Amino acid sequence: MIEPKLEVPNELRDLAEKTIDQAERAFTMFFDAASKSMAAVPGAGTEISKQALSFTEQNLKSAFEHARKLVHATDLQEAMRIQSDFLRSQFTSAGDHMRNITGEVMSAAKDLTKGKS
Repeated sequence: MIEPKLEVPNELRDLAEKTIDQAERAFTMFFDAASKSMAAVPGAGTEISKQALSFTEQNLKSAFEHARKLVHATDLQEAMRIQSDFLRSQFTSAGDHMRNITGEVMSAAKDLTKGKS
């Protein structure tokens, strides 16, 4: 069976690339501001908040890269492969981040119980 080619005009691909770039720049500015505000207000949950923000930032960077790859897919099979690879990497990344955050929460809880003894 022959896969049909995705006939997307170059102008539309270029527009999609520019839109992705603009969105990525906007999110980068947001994450910079959020990181600065977290550093300015230290607290008990600051480290966990920093990790959550870092996870979210990495997740969005992966999503932007995924979108760029999809913009250049030439057929449905390639688009499905790109989607499958993205989902697999996202599940792995989410598991890693959840383990890290859980470790931080457990460590913080242990520190709190030590302080009460």
